[in-house]
Amino acid sequence: MSRTIPEGWATGPDRVHLPCDLSKPAEVEAVAAALRELMPREGRILLVNNSGFGAYGEFPAPGLAHNLGMLDVNVRAPVHLTGLLWPELLARGGMVANVASLAGYQPVPLMATYAATKAFLLNWSVALDTEGRPRGVRSVAICPGPVSTNFFRGAGFSQPTGLPGQTALACVDEALEAMASGRAQVVTGWSNRALSWFGARLPKPWAAALGLRAIERKLGRRAR
Repeated sequence: MSRTIPEGWATGPDRVHLPCDLSKPAEVEAVAAALRELMPREGRILLVNNSGFGAYGEFPAPGLAHNLGMLDVNVRAPVHLTGLLWPELLARGGMVANVASLAGYQPVPLMATYAATKAFLLNWSVALDTEGRPRGVRSVAICPGPVSTNFFRGAGFSQPTGLPGQTALACVDEALEAMASGRAQVVTGWSNRALSWFGARLPKPWAAALGLRAIERKLGRRAR
């Protein structure tokens, strides 16, 4: 079968890289169409919704457009791409892995929009698992705490947070173990699991107030 690769898209013997601006619905539609053409015609499917970014500061810092873009990339794009590929997942079976966050378990002042996007992704993913499981499609919400990546720099932190973090490989290892065991959600790192347990059970205004105090104490000032 002839497979047409758009100009500028990289291919290799074992992989194909399809660039896509997830904030643009038309590009999500295009990449989903390309995936349908390129992927093998049989076998189970694994879709990993990993892309996302954050912002640090009092809302709407660093700008309303940044917050709206966060909603597009962190929330709308995973729903959009999963929905476009859902017929293939139902027909062939497989799994959707959604990278949420420890932040999804409670309100997080100074990262209000980001935490809310991850709360959506966490709850949506678990509900999706319940719907899809009888039809052979699983969904897992992967909820890391701080990980040794450039996330905090990209979110606008101008100084080290001092937060203990997992390596990316350790986080991936725990996620893969949870996926293999059929769990619908996993918080990576034992200390993060304890924080998620307490954060989910506190009244939300209390959790928000404690979160703000912890951030201000850690960084020594409030973000503007």
